[in-house]
Amino acid sequence: MEIIRNLYDMTAFSALIHSPETLLMLLIGLLLLYLGIVKEYEPLLLVPIGFGLILANSLGGEMGVVPSNDEIMHMSLLEIAKNYGIMNLLYYSLIKTGLLPPIIFMGVGALTDFGPMLRNLRLAFFGAAAQIGIFAVLLGSIAAGFPINEAASLAIIGGADGPTAIYTTIKLAPNLLGPIAIAAYSYMALVPVIIPFIVNLTTSKKELQINMKQQDKLFPNKKPIKNMRAMKILFPLMMGGLVAAFVPSAVPLVGMLLFGNLVKEIGNPTERLHKAASGGILNTATIFLGLTVGATMTADAFLNMKTIMIIVGGFIAFCLSVAGGIYAVKVYNLFSKKKINPLIGATGLSAVPMASRVANELALKHDPSNHLLQYAMASNISGVVGSAVAAGVLISFLS
Repeated sequence: MEIIRNLYDMTAFSALIHSPETLLMLLIGLLLLYLGIVKEYEPLLLVPIGFGLILANSLGGEMGVVPSNDEIMHMSLLEIAKNYGIMNLLYYSLIKTGLLPPIIFMGVGALTDFGPMLRNLRLAFFGAAAQIGIFAVLLGSIAAGFPINEAASLAIIGGADGPTAIYTTIKLAPNLLGPIAIAAYSYMALVPVIIPFIVNLTTSKKELQINMKQQDKLFPNKKPIKNMRAMKILFPLMMGGLVAAFVPSAVPLVGMLLFGNLVKEIGNPTERLHKAASGGILNTATIFLGLTVGATMTADAFLNMKTIMIIVGGFIAFCLSVAGGIYAVKVYNLFSKKKINPLIGATGLSAVPMASRVANELALKHDPSNHLLQYAMASNISGVVGSAVAAGVLISFLS
């Protein structure tokens, strides 16, 4: 009987009796895997996050991330690995230091073409307008009783940018990293559901039938860019200089984004750097980011009222950002002869290129000839920079 008792204690079944809430966390992990594998919603992110969550809640496996405290913060990485295991080593060396989000931004930059935005610079302003959800929910969260640093981390979900949300939370409210990361990536995955929902509430059929190519024929650009390659190379340098001058705290994200884009646009001389940034480095960073973020979501850290408020507040921020971009277009159309389809404003999020694809599909449903993908990308790409700058502003004021 003693041998049987020892074997029973060795398994996770005895621990589950004392911690039944762990079963709920395992179900959440399976749900994320289902969304990533079956529904194909952001599988590159939801699959590692979901699996990391399952590992963290495998009782006795010691794969959950331990909340930071004075003791662990004064340990060397070797001591952390010895006392708390491999997942804590990865978390405190890669996430807690803020390393992985800028690395991912570098890879995103290497995959990004700023050409559509440069050809339609006026559309870039709607990427800035879409950040209204961040600041509206920031004020609402403070009113709801959140400390201002936690309110800022919650609000940044409205930018629809997972790495930015993680980076901001690391700086301002690391205790909320798990629920904020899950909310950010879940709503990014639900872009094909959220954007049509908000568009149907805020626009008319006539507005959705505005054909951008026809508007260009009626009102052509007076000063087209003659040397696009040169402009694409100069743009990261000029934008980087502006961000460094006015929002220095955004440089770790925006700077790495622009560096990745620069090595892409230079071409053959930096092709190896481009392939590394957009391939192996980005994929490796994504794997470790997902696993370690998922590993922060233990039952004790996740199952509480604050988490529910973060999920709700993040959804509101996301919806307000979409609506903010749409209403910015509506206001613009009141004063301009050259009309813009409100779907362009709906893509002012940082969810590239999913938001643009969703907007293009909605436009084609109302007019089969209305291909506005390239126009939507102009606003969508500017949203990446806009959310990173918004995060930099919050960090500079609150850290």
